[in-house]
Amino acid sequence: MWNNEALVNAVRFIVLVLVQVILLNNINLFGYVNPYLYVLFIIVYPFSGNKSLLIGLAFVLGLSIDIFSDSGGIHAAACSFLAYVRPAFLKVSFGVSYEYNMVKISTAAIGERLTYISLMVFTHHLILFSLEIFNFNHILLILKSTLFSGIFSVVLIFCTILLFSRRS
Repeated sequence: MWNNEALVNAVRFIVLVLVQVILLNNINLFGYVNPYLYVLFIIVYPFSGNKSLLIGLAFVLGLSIDIFSDSGGIHAAACSFLAYVRPAFLKVSFGVSYEYNMVKISTAAIGERLTYISLMVFTHHLILFSLEIFNFNHILLILKSTLFSGIFSVVLIFCTILLFSRRS
């Protein structure tokens, strides 16, 4: 059974990297709106999975995007940080249900799902754009890019989860 879960995660990893690199990196609305779907890998990684492995996989995920995007490590840094703070965001979003491993993202209440996805995406985007721009004089550009790309990414991730969730 563990092999099946590992295979699903490996396929998810490869597909998200390819979709991000081939399709979504070419979308740039109004100069500062970019969708980042690859964060979905960190969001839907099994809650009971190895947390150290997740941080390593998140680094490799971000590094893969950096290699194809020629972005110098900003995606790797943002993904690694996101994987590190993920347990805290899970606890904030799902509460006691997360502590007892009784929660699944596809069956959770819509408010809990939206809170979790939004926390993850906006944190990732804030770190990503802060490292990309790396100038305090452009704080409004960082916040504007974070807000609009975050909204677009949250909608895209939420729709993807709804589209690919298994009905029970």
